Amino acid sequence: MSEEVTSWATAISKQEGTGRAIVFRYAKEFRAGFERSIFPHRVILVWKYQSESGMPVPREREAMDRMEDLLGPLVDTSGVSVLALVSTGENLREWIFYARAESEFLAALNQALTGQPRFPIEVHTARDAEWSSYERFRKGVRE
Repeated sequence: MSEEVTSWATAISKQEGTGRAIVFRYAKEFRAGFERSIFPHRVILVWKYQSESGMPVPREREAMDRMEDLLGPLVDTSGVSVLALVSTGENLREWIFYARAESEFLAALNQALTGQPRFPIEVHTARDAEWSSYERFRKGVRE
């Protein structure tokens, strides 16, 4: 999804208590010369849903995919943000972006979703210049 990301990977985690899977899609490699410091703000989009399996039903997954497609311009060529990690499972999908500026990301998000039916997302933002959320995830991945 991003010009900054040169390869993506998938990881699956099984939850001990439920035995259910959480599927992670993550940026594995970035282009040469990519500087994380340009994107010091973490923005997490959270979509909560309900299903027996913990995974979204097809109709809901299609809506999630449609929203992600609408957000493509946020990361493809605008330079506003980089999508680093997407997780799906246990009745929750999260997209973790790193943005140049929180206000710039939120303005672009609103513009990208204008005219669309309201998506049931929450937006959480925080400064994370070290990309600590992403790094914590990467250190836990066994390749």
